[in-house]
Order: sequence, then structure tokens, then C-alpha cells
Amino acid sequence: MRHADDSLTSRTPPLGAPAHVAIIMDGNGRWAKARGLPRTAGHKKGVDAVRRTVEAARELGIGTLTIFSFSSENWRRPEDEVKDLMGLLRFYLRSEVAELHKAGIRLRVIGERCRLSDDIVRLIDDAETLTRDNRTMTLVVALSYGSRQEIASAARRLVEDVAAGRIAADAIDEDALSGRLFTADLPDPDLIIRTSGEKRISNFLLWQAAYAELVFVDTLWPDFTKRDLEAAIDEFHRRERRFGATTASTR
Repeated sequence: MRHADDSLTSRTPPLGAPAHVAIIMDGNGRWAKARGLPRTAGHKKGVDAVRRTVEAARELGIGTLTIFSFSSENWRRPEDEVKDLMGLLRFYLRSEVAELHKAGIRLRVIGERCRLSDDIVRLIDDAETLTRDNRTMTLVVALSYGSRQEIASAARRLVEDVAAGRIAADAIDEDALSGRLFTADLPDPDLIIRTSGEKRISNFLLWQAAYAELVFVDTLWPDFTKRDLEAAIDEFHRRERRFGATTASTR
């Protein structure tokens, strides 16, 4: 589904690149455990993988890249680990945004900001303001994000709009709900990749992923490279995308 300002959030990619790739970054903890290191070391290496993947996506002509960095459920992790993750987020926002801006990359953060500390919210606001007119690529960071919560929030907004007379109940359709999601200004993903060998989508973009192709790779996130991204895109192109329709050869 495309929305009104897609001209800002994505561009037509060259042949071979999906317009929107989303990644569930999994395996930081297992990467660290396999090396006898604390989980924090895995998360730090994961930040390096984010940097590599953003650059690779830009080089490949991907218009929108979404990364699942911290879920609503992750708040239940040990307090020290959450504190370390928030510290890494602060570091990333302070150290990387200038480079994203220089590369012409627009940053968007989706999720429940009310659960984040005030200083992180300010860093996010400043980063989005700085990069909002960039058009080379859009980097979407799903932070404190859960898709069920997002859909429930959109439904509440619809109820409020009906009660206030802003929309008639019989006018509610898919577009009405889509327009109230965090991703209202973004195209739906064409390809969702999950690393580490796990084969589930873990409450990520449930509505938006209705017709996305899913590719699961064994590589742990800290080891993810441009070659892994290219291999997932190759797999994407081997799929026949029918969007619910049936071709004559498969009836």
C-alpha cells in the first residue's frame, strides 16, 4: 500500500532491489555467548552490523530499510541489559546521525516513545528534524515497538475519530486503519529478513507484512554482511509474488 508522501520516504530502486527491506536483527546474545563474552559485547558488534547494512542498502538502491532494534517485549529483559541497550542507542544517535545526513539518508523512528527517557526522545526528535528532507534512502528504526500494540492504538484512534464525528463508522476500511499506524507515511515492506536461524516474525509489522516475502538466514546478526543481504534479495527474486491472486499455471 502506498501513501501520499512516498515521494519523500522512498524512491524507485534500480532493477533488482526491493523498494522496502525490513530486518529482524537477531543473534547478538548467541554471538557473544559462543565467544565467552558478555551480551553487551554482542550488542556492540550488532551496532557495527547496522552500520554495514545501512551502507549496503544504500549502495544496492533500496529505498526504505527498516530495522527492528528493540521490541516492546524487550523491556522485560534484565535491567542492566536494558540500560546497556539504551546507552548504545544514545551513542548511535549522537555519533551516526551526522553521517546519515551526509549520505542523504532520512531517519524515522517508530514505536512507543512514552517509554523512552526524555533525553533519548530529544535525540530522536533532533535526528528526524535534521534528516527529514533527505531522499537517498529512508532508515526506519523500530524502537520500543510492538505490532499488536500499534494496531490496537490505531483502532483506539479510529474509535475516537468516529466518536468525534471526524469519520463515519461505515467509512472505516484498510486505508483508514493504515493511516493511523506508525508507518502511515511509509511503503509496506517487500522483503522481511530474520537472522540467526529463527523462523518467526515476533510481533513485527504484522499488518504491513501481509504480502511481504520472508527470508530466514542462519547468520547471527553481528556477522551479517552485504553478501548476506544480497543473498536474501536473490532469494526474494526467486519467489513468485501473486498478492493473493492465482496465475494460470498454478490454478
